[in-house]
Amino acid sequence: MVFTGIIQEKARLLRVKKLKDFSSIEIESSSDFTRGIKIGASVSIDGVCLTVTSINEKSLTFDIIMETLKVTNLSNLEKSDLVNLERAARFGDEIGGHIISGHVSGTVKISKIEKTTNNHILSFKTSNDLIKYIFPKGYVSLNGISLTIGEVNRIDNTFTVYLIPETLRITTMQDKKIGDMINLEIETQTKNTVDLITKMQVKK
Repeated sequence: MVFTGIIQEKARLLRVKKLKDFSSIEIESSSDFTRGIKIGASVSIDGVCLTVTSINEKSLTFDIIMETLKVTNLSNLEKSDLVNLERAARFGDEIGGHIISGHVSGTVKISKIEKTTNNHILSFKTSNDLIKYIFPKGYVSLNGISLTIGEVNRIDNTFTVYLIPETLRITTMQDKKIGDMINLEIETQTKNTVDLITKMQVKK
């Protein structure tokens, strides 16, 4: 399954059931979003591809396994939190963002928030392992949102993105605070290219 990084709606968590190395979440969703959806369908929840396990009139339920909890920020979810939703793309759909798999590369921490009259700028702190895949004008998925990278600082492993008003309106990013952990998915072609170049350099 693939996604486009264009968030379709944000939804509130109605229930979070946490067990050892396993969680189940129930998410409120509109009738427009759930129309035609079936058990077993793939949905992106904050950029993480999850499978629908139960459908009610105004909600969807998902199970989250141990590995997903370890790699993503979903282990931090609590009742009433808001999350970004996107249904899997169908053949013929317009790709408004970039191709996203829903398999998160890791999490990044919001290190700075700048708000001006016309801009909302977020800076993120990441790791040595992930910063090598991040380039100015490249693409990443942050909590399921397809975003263009602004500046990259490889000395302190930080990068920035600029959010337009529509992105703030339709997603949960407007409510994020410094220190919040965000799901990051590296664009696949970029990762493959960097890994190939690195492997070729090692062989020399």
